[in-house]
Amino acid sequence: MKTLEIPTFECETGNYHTFCPISCVAWLYQKIEDSFFLVVGTKTRGYFLQNALGVMIFAEPRYAMAESEEGDISAQLNDQKELERICLRVKDDRNPSVIIWIGTRTTEIIKMDLEGIAPKLEKQLGIPIVVARANGLDHAFTQGEDTALAATTHRCPEYNHRTTNQQKGDVVKHIVVDVVSDDKSLDEGGKSNRCNLVLFGSLPSSVASQSNLESRRQSVSVSGWLPSQRYTELPALGEGVYVCGVNPFLSRTATTLMRRRKCQLVGAPFPIGPDGTRAWIEKICLVFDVKPDGLEERENQIWKNLSDYLDIITGKSVFSMGDNLLEISLARFLIRCGMVVYEVGIPYMDRRYQAAELLLLQHTCEKMKKPMPRIVEKPDNYSQVQRMHELQPDLAITGMAHANPLEARDIDTKWSVEFTFAQIHGSVNARDALELVTRPLRRKSDSVLGLDCRSLSRQTVDV
Repeated sequence: MKTLEIPTFECETGNYHTFCPISCVAWLYQKIEDSFFLVVGTKTRGYFLQNALGVMIFAEPRYAMAESEEGDISAQLNDQKELERICLRVKDDRNPSVIIWIGTRTTEIIKMDLEGIAPKLEKQLGIPIVVARANGLDHAFTQGEDTALAATTHRCPEYNHRTTNQQKGDVVKHIVVDVVSDDKSLDEGGKSNRCNLVLFGSLPSSVASQSNLESRRQSVSVSGWLPSQRYTELPALGEGVYVCGVNPFLSRTATTLMRRRKCQLVGAPFPIGPDGTRAWIEKICLVFDVKPDGLEERENQIWKNLSDYLDIITGKSVFSMGDNLLEISLARFLIRCGMVVYEVGIPYMDRRYQAAELLLLQHTCEKMKKPMPRIVEKPDNYSQVQRMHELQPDLAITGMAHANPLEARDIDTKWSVEFTFAQIHGSVNARDALELVTRPLRRKSDSVLGLDCRSLSRQTVDV
């Protein structure tokens, strides 16, 4: 039996050259519809939110900035009284079900005790206040969501296994297993309990509905999402509940769910691309002792529908500098599409949480007969640019700061932040992911031919 090529891991001394993690507010405030996000920091963070999120003040978005001024930093003002004044105004104007404080690096540096102040104001205001730290010193771009969800897990109701099963008229004996392995959890009758699966990770409602539908097709129902669309509808957590992540940057949330809430983690690849989505569903089916039905045929049909994009990128090379922690999953997907990935830079990687994704990457490289990419954690950007100069990739997936310098070196680029905000999860959204990847390649090709760069994503296919 042929052994799989072992990935090479390296760690350099680079900083977190990523988008600011407080940008998680951009998608979380839209996902949790009855929430209000209050970012605590300096005026610089306010400028970032205003410009990066692109929402005018007239739109009255459900987030705001509590600006720390000189009096706050020099401890001349009382932090609790200032935050109380702001939260009272938020309560009167918006009356949210929850206020989520996002602490920036300023609150870390001046040692602002947000965790100590929040319970006092929560009791006074009668509104839950969740504290999440999202400073750029300790967190990369998408880890802002990770800290917010990890803090929210403590507010989820407790799942009562015995009561729930009695209400269903089916009292079962719970057997604790390590779901990260390939073990199966069965009840006394040999059948799996299919009602206790919670998915965690923020996805647009339409994409979440697609994931629910994919699971239902395999007779596995999803009992809830973290985060839910409304704070008042958070899923119940506890022993007997299985949790599965949809994003590779939620390792802190996964750890909190296992250690603090005693949930059992389904260690699966992430549903990015037809191959990742199929492997994700197959692992969930394996845990619940369900035989997958029609997944291979469905995946093959989707790959056939992507042939117009695959013709463009097959044989092309790509270099990922690292920004949003989606790099491993995207690299695996692009290799399956026929590309060669020279290097995968990633700000931070929890190898235990991404173990299934790394294994799928190895199998994909073997199947496509492509070399295993070099994986570099906390990459040094200067060294990366030198390596790109030697390798001359066809495409570089990079942060916005390095796009123009690389374009000047005749290397086509794509902003990594676009993959964060685009809908790339699930089989049906693979076209959107490939549209992002191929756009710079088509732009260059069309400029040579004197043509306009046209989008292939206009072709809608009913899969």
